[in-house]
Amino acid sequence: MKVSILGSGLVAQQLGLGFIKEGYEVKLGTRDKTKLNEWLKKAGSKASAGSFEEAAKFGEEIVLATKGSAAEAVIESAGKNNLAGKIIIDTTNPISDDPPANGVLHFFTSLEESLMERLQKSVPDAKFVKAFNSVGNASMYKPKFKDGTPTMFICGNDENAKKRVGDILLSFGWEVEDMGKAEAARAIGPLCILWCIKGFLKNEWSHAFKLLKK
Repeated sequence: MKVSILGSGLVAQQLGLGFIKEGYEVKLGTRDKTKLNEWLKKAGSKASAGSFEEAAKFGEEIVLATKGSAAEAVIESAGKNNLAGKIIIDTTNPISDDPPANGVLHFFTSLEESLMERLQKSVPDAKFVKAFNSVGNASMYKPKFKDGTPTMFICGNDENAKKRVGDILLSFGWEVEDMGKAEAARAIGPLCILWCIKGFLKNEWSHAFKLLKK
């Protein structure tokens, strides 16, 4: 399986290593390949880097792992025709440039429309699935918590795409909770705000969410 990750930051790099450990070929898309020289050395022979367009063409499945404010521009650079029909795991959060207020981040979207909904409308033939947005990059692959396996909340309009992403999450060490269609990203997105409060106020960044059931 070939997976492309649009982005070159810590989230992209961590997820890239996770996919490689699971046996995938991985190409990271970036504006500046030199930023990935050290990562490529560490990642090995199944890793490569290229432009956003090259990565979008390479991957059978895509991970969008950019800053939220750059997501729409990156989609344009990747080429919407290269994304049509493909599963796109959307890890982005619409964090604005304003500083946190008492540890609470600001979003540039509202509760009436999520960033993922905007992206889905811009590439209607792609299959967006929200995931990996509510935990720190260090815990995205094979998370270890004393209180058990954490929950990753996902959503998206395509049922088969969500099943596929759910299988990926299970292999990455998560339990999966499907929260429905793309509109659910309006609720899943702000989990990032909640997750970050402990970090900003207490400098605690090693935690995750878990859904408890009777």
